[in-house]
Amino acid sequence: MSDEIRPARKLGFGCMRLPHVGEDHAKIDMPAFERMADEFIDRGFTYFDTAWMYHEHMSERAVGQAVVARHPRDSFTIATKMPLSELREKAADKAEQTAVFEEQLRRLGTDHVDYYLAHNVNVNNYEVAKRLDTFEFIAEQKRAGRVRWMGLSFHDTADMLEQVLTDHPEVDFVQLQINWLDWSSPTIQSGKCYEVAKAHGKPVVVMEPIKGGTLVSLPKQAAFELSRVAPGSTPAELAIRNAASLDDVMCVLSGMSTPKQLDENTRFMGSFEPIAEAQRDAFVRAARAMRAEQAIPCTSCRYCTRGCPKHIDIPTYFAAYNAYKRGQGAGHEQMYYRQMVRRHPGPADCVKCGRCETACPQHIFVRDMLVEVDKVLGATA
Repeated sequence: MSDEIRPARKLGFGCMRLPHVGEDHAKIDMPAFERMADEFIDRGFTYFDTAWMYHEHMSERAVGQAVVARHPRDSFTIATKMPLSELREKAADKAEQTAVFEEQLRRLGTDHVDYYLAHNVNVNNYEVAKRLDTFEFIAEQKRAGRVRWMGLSFHDTADMLEQVLTDHPEVDFVQLQINWLDWSSPTIQSGKCYEVAKAHGKPVVVMEPIKGGTLVSLPKQAAFELSRVAPGSTPAELAIRNAASLDDVMCVLSGMSTPKQLDENTRFMGSFEPIAEAQRDAFVRAARAMRAEQAIPCTSCRYCTRGCPKHIDIPTYFAAYNAYKRGQGAGHEQMYYRQMVRRHPGPADCVKCGRCETACPQHIFVRDMLVEVDKVLGATA
């Protein structure tokens, strides 16, 4: 494997939305994932991104089984992360941080991680990283040959990113949420954060290029604007290519859940053609149209569900609400909602503890939106 930090190809396999059995996210469909991983590598792609808590702590194990145990170690690279949010919730000490890293190596079945990140750095988690000397810990693992590249995944303002990168010039790369809808967002600040990373000379890994599927099924006006960019291309292709076209982006992660998604993504990224600068205005117009019809900007990352004392499946309720507001579900969402709340905890069960909002990378006012969901979808319940 080359010592160049940038992968040979710009598409990475995001392992947060793997194929799973039924509704249980912890039961990964391993035969399906193995076939997809094989195809990904066979087509010349190398970058697999996982994390400690993905798929209820099963994603790293799945990558170890499907990728590490079945392919030569120099034929792929692995990215995983130190879970600052969990360490904050546990009020963990430095010994816990060491234990997490050792367990990650065991789960993955490898003696080193190619790309190791401080996970979900924001104003709260950065205090944890400072208390535990997380960046020095990763640097120690890098010096020992157990980490090749040090990074951080980031969910906060551009000013906060400026502070972190100024404090830690030793960071090799940054993982940012970048997509055409969030580029000018006053909360996500994709564009501003990208410019900060660029100014510090840090290559960027892109997460959420299609915003958890939000940029796949577009309102008519947004879809019309993008159809001018490349007629015949899908919204998912355009979103991924748009992010990958940025000069300082080294890899774009796609959370591929089906063989069809993998086939499509590797096809157009295998013969990658950047979006021309002259075509960028279409994405600005599409974002303007999208925001006019946007409901809840949830990406279904499921961070909010961990630690919820009532075990409310927040992303599922938000998805039903969004479909209802956009008219994509043929009016069935209220019926679906009634069925859900009879069998499972619902928005009305929320105790307003706020843990979901602390965990949410999208800065959604989750408690208020749960009230709105119950008001709209529960109106005839």
